[in-house]
Amino acid sequence: MSKTKKDTARIAKIFLRKILSGKAKKAIVVGLRGELGAGKTAFTQSVGRLLGIKKNINSPTFMIMKKYPIKGKHKFFFHLDAYRLKNERELLQLGWREIVQNREHLVFIEWPENVAKIMPPNSHFVRILHNKKRYRTFTIQHSRTA
Repeated sequence: MSKTKKDTARIAKIFLRKILSGKAKKAIVVGLRGELGAGKTAFTQSVGRLLGIKKNINSPTFMIMKKYPIKGKHKFFFHLDAYRLKNERELLQLGWREIVQNREHLVFIEWPENVAKIMPPNSHFVRILHNKKRYRTFTIQHSRTA
């Protein structure tokens, strides 16, 4: 549970350590689920800071996709927002297949349910729920079927 941005950053650190600990043959893909304002972008911002990204990470709702260079075994961090997409075909036109095939990529996508048919089967998911008291609850799933 998160009550503050500091709590969210702590959760992001634990999550990031977990997903980066294995040897991926393809990109590591994380789907972020939650209502508008739940904290999907705030979680992504925390991950970005942990990866050493200095630029301000904003929601790519209108651009659909942003790409940030990072250091380490992963060379690029992709932040996508599928909220405005009508179907999977629109994401495929942005080079989705090439992005998720590259093991040097770390991909966070908001609203993955809008492109569910093309989410890789080994994707991780983070569901963020928030209540009226402004607490956020994070639920982690480590496969599409979980």
